[in-house]
Amino acid sequence: MEIEDILLQIKEILTKSSLKIACAESCTGGLISSYLTDIAGSSEYIEQNFVTYSNAAKMRFLNVKKETLDSYGAVSSQTAYEMALGLLEYEPVSIATTGILGPSGGSADKPVGLCYMGYGIKTGSKVIVKTVKFNSALADEDTQNKRVKIKKDIAKNALLNLIGFLRENIATCKET
Repeated sequence: MEIEDILLQIKEILTKSSLKIACAESCTGGLISSYLTDIAGSSEYIEQNFVTYSNAAKMRFLNVKKETLDSYGAVSSQTAYEMALGLLEYEPVSIATTGILGPSGGSADKPVGLCYMGYGIKTGSKVIVKTVKFNSALADEDTQNKRVKIKKDIAKNALLNLIGFLRENIATCKET
């Protein structure tokens, strides 16, 4: 599915439900926010987004616990969960990403291309985390190109997963 089609579906779901979304991005560095605002009328469903690249920003703006970061690291399902949950203080729907773009920083447990995506809905503070490993660009010899490709793959996949999350939980959303 093309990114424009994904964005139009997100817009339709959020506007028909009179919902706003907040984003917190680490590894995607604002790309999800950029994509979401590429669609005319995005001010109807976006009020604020955050690029929380540092641990300090994750703690300050999203209430990610220092203990979580110390125990599991910034790239973990636990951190993605707390990022998405923290965003629910701002808007009724949330999306958060944290991962490893490379070329360095990966390990056997957390390889380059690993991403955790958190999704939240305010009613009942429901938050889920998806773990995704992107390796579509790992064979690319151009290190910078590989990094950008992984970031684009993560952002597109995060938005595609958002559609499914919203469709599964839209009845809950309308109760807010």
